[in-house]
Amino acid sequence: MEESKYRVFTVVIDKREHRAKYAVWQFQPYHYCLTVMLERYVRWLDRISSKGDVLAESRGKKENKQLSKAYRRIYERGTSHVPDRFFKARLTSAEIKLKSKADNIAGLQLADLIASPSCRELICRQANQQMTADFGSKVVEILYRRKYLRSIYDAKVPGWGTKWLP
Repeated sequence: MEESKYRVFTVVIDKREHRAKYAVWQFQPYHYCLTVMLERYVRWLDRISSKGDVLAESRGKKENKQLSKAYRRIYERGTSHVPDRFFKARLTSAEIKLKSKADNIAGLQLADLIASPSCRELICRQANQQMTADFGSKVVEILYRRKYLRSIYDAKVPGWGTKWLP
């Protein structure tokens, strides 16, 4: 985990708070997280003058179709924070790649190892609690030390490598 070359962006949404805050405007929570994550990803790719792929774990026929549509919409139209030209210039495809857990993709396995501890750490931080899981704490230590995206202005992780959404 420490030696491999990658960057991490962790986005967590409090669905209950999201529904309460946006009673009229209801962005599907999973797609909202995708949007926020892709914004950070293409901005990072732009910062390092590179291109990248987007690969997600398959979730089911209906969910995959919805996710593909949401991804394509972001790619084609951009977002309120990042114009479409960034997505088109930095992403290698207008289509998201979806693979099942059974496909045994190393990147998805690494994402699985990182996802739970990084999510748990953000939840603990939001609740002003200490994270107690030994493995999770070690993963989070690696992420903060070397893997999370940081602000180019002040090297802070929150808002760049981690994002808490209502």
